Amino acid sequence: MVVLTVAYLANLFPSAVEPYVIEEIEELRRRGVQVIAGSVRKPSTDQVLAIRCAPEIVLQPLTMMVLLRAMWLCLLRWRRIAPLLARVLFRGTEGPVKRVKALAHTWMGGCYAVQLKGHGVDHIHVHHGYFGSWIGMAAARLLDVGFSVTLHGSDLLLHGTYLDVKLESCALCLTVSEYNRRYILQRYPTVAEEKVVVARLGVDVSECATAKSKSKDDPITLLAVGRLHAVKDHAFLVRACAQLRDRNLHFECSIAGEGPERSRLESLIRKCDLEKHVSLLGHVARDDMNALYDRADVVVLTSRSEGIPLVLMEGMARGKIVLAPAITGIPELVIDDTTGFLYEPGSLSEFVERLEFIRSFMIRPRMMMRARNDPEHRSPLFSATRQLDWVRYAARVQVRNNFDRSRNLDSFGDMFLQRIASRTESIPHEDFVLQQI
Repeated sequence: MVVLTVAYLANLFPSAVEPYVIEEIEELRRRGVQVIAGSVRKPSTDQVLAIRCAPEIVLQPLTMMVLLRAMWLCLLRWRRIAPLLARVLFRGTEGPVKRVKALAHTWMGGCYAVQLKGHGVDHIHVHHGYFGSWIGMAAARLLDVGFSVTLHGSDLLLHGTYLDVKLESCALCLTVSEYNRRYILQRYPTVAEEKVVVARLGVDVSECATAKSKSKDDPITLLAVGRLHAVKDHAFLVRACAQLRDRNLHFECSIAGEGPERSRLESLIRKCDLEKHVSLLGHVARDDMNALYDRADVVVLTSRSEGIPLVLMEGMARGKIVLAPAITGIPELVIDDTTGFLYEPGSLSEFVERLEFIRSFMIRPRMMMRARNDPEHRSPLFSATRQLDWVRYAARVQVRNNFDRSRNLDSFGDMFLQRIASRTESIPHEDFVLQQI
């Protein structure tokens, strides 16, 4: 029996904020595929210990011996990477810095190919379309094997550098939403439709969910989860909290995550005098997230660009109300006023108004509690609260039907093997040039 060997590369592996990479690797291994997990950057010891998973190949830092062997390989197989070099040097509108980086990443592709020597690799898959995908693509050409890529969110919509080449070179392009698929086919019309496939992510579907009764004096608890990066735009959330405070809305907001924007956010929180209302929790371990979700009334997202965020799926699976911008693939998960609530991207006033609207639904005064047993005393607010319960229920149904982790991983495994295995049957494992190196 021939075993399929796949080199799976990520910019950073393992990563606590990208659990789907580990899950896809484990799914392929469960099906008998030999997967060689790789990371462009060296993960920290804490990351490896916390996730209990380590890459088999790490590209950076590079040793002089690997660099020299990679250069020799590139010279021997220069015809295979010549189209990439011609694209970088003579075509396109990229600036000189991006062109120099692409040349360096081509060399790093040679380094990756050298380190894969002896593994009998049949195919290279890269998650995310950042520079790691150029490295994987160059290595695949040098090894004469297939190449595929997963385009997720910002790597496609904000930082799609040299995607025309990557899409032309890949045997398969996976993406996480129908929005992304339409975007790819419209922006790159020469790409064959059949090789762009939606592979949805997913979460575990919880068995139970509870909604807390609130009085008008109880604070509404907001939870945001995500790396403190400019694209996540937590500054928008802090400014919204300032407006909530000015409107005398009783609230608490917790932001879980770490990143380069932390100092800026701390400064903004002080400037807005929100220290008593907004908390930056830093990195929160996976096992501790349940307590945060349980306490939250509303899971909020304020990103400028996304795929379909796991945080929204996790909140909805727990029966939480979610509020997110109507961007990219998010409306495929959050159907406005049905499975959650959406607001116009960048509209601070609409975000705040939606929160006030949700808050009004959550209040259950004594007369409403009495109305449960006395239909004559039912109020419109009681009906509204019941309607919010339906939103929670619909959210859980949406996740269970379309974003269930085990089901979507099973679909990913089926599709990946059907598309990739058939293309690798005739590819020999031995590479004469690498044997000479």
